[in-house]
This record gives sequence, structure tokens and C-alpha cells, in this order.
Amino acid sequence: MSAPAPVLVFGDLAEGDILPSLHHDVSATTVVLGALATRDWRPMHHDKDFALERNGTRDIFLNTPNQAAWFERYITDWTGPHGRMGRVTFRMRDSVFPGDTMVLDGVVSELAVDDTGCGWVGLDITLSVDGDVKSTCTARVALPVDDDDNPWHRSADRWKP
Repeated sequence: MSAPAPVLVFGDLAEGDILPSLHHDVSATTVVLGALATRDWRPMHHDKDFALERNGTRDIFLNTPNQAAWFERYITDWTGPHGRMGRVTFRMRDSVFPGDTMVLDGVVSELAVDDTGCGWVGLDITLSVDGDVKSTCTARVALPVDDDDNPWHRSADRWKP
């Protein structure tokens, strides 16, 4: 049996810390499965001819919930199982297409402990392709403040995302 993964703890972080990059080669399957999973039946996310002829884009492209899921994956891959998202917002600037390699990068932008003792980490994240930023994201994530803390055990007055 393997040892449990180390827990990322609030006190181990500093503003300006850089998160590891996540690289993903986008395929038509990535785009279509994301659209299907979110019940987005709009043809620009699965019909290349429609995307080209009606939308004037070069191919089908990732939908909004699919990008949201990639941001969430990036955050939770970094925090591990004890990280709990409080808030995520993002702005799409341009499309992501099959054949693109999307790269998610992040930096710790803020550290704060609220009046309940919950440790909050602010993150600034970019999703880029070939160095061109396609979407930006800000997130607020709760992390354990010590080995005895777990943000998932917080509720009611102790959880203020």
C-alpha cells in the first residue's frame, strides 16, 4: 500500500508562487465530449462544416463549461483532495480548437485567513495556446491551515466563500 499524497497546506505558500503548468493536446474528441457532457447541442461544438460555414471559425471549438472544467481540474490537481473551491470566474478572449495545445499556468495572487480561521488562496490563471492567452481566470480556494484542518469539514458559519 502506498503512502497518502502530501497535503498542500496554506502556510507553505507565498504570494507570487507559480503553479506547475498543465499541457493538453486538444482533439476533436476533447471538444465534442465536453459539449456532450454539458448537454450543449449547439452545432459549432460538434459539426465542423457548421463551424466553418455558419460561424466563420476554423473548426469546432471548446464551449464555456468545458473551459470551466479545465480550470477546475487545473486547480484541484494542484490543491489535492483537501482543497475546496470557493469561487471561480473566467473570461474567454478567443477560441480553443482541435490541434491546439492548451497550456494552463497559474500564480498565487493573494493569501488570507478569514475570521473563521479558513485559509484562502487567490489564484490568477491563464489558458493559452502558442503563448496567446485565450482565457483568464481568477479563483479563491480554501486550503488547510494545518494538519488538523480540512476545508471540506467547514459548513454554515465556518464556510464563507
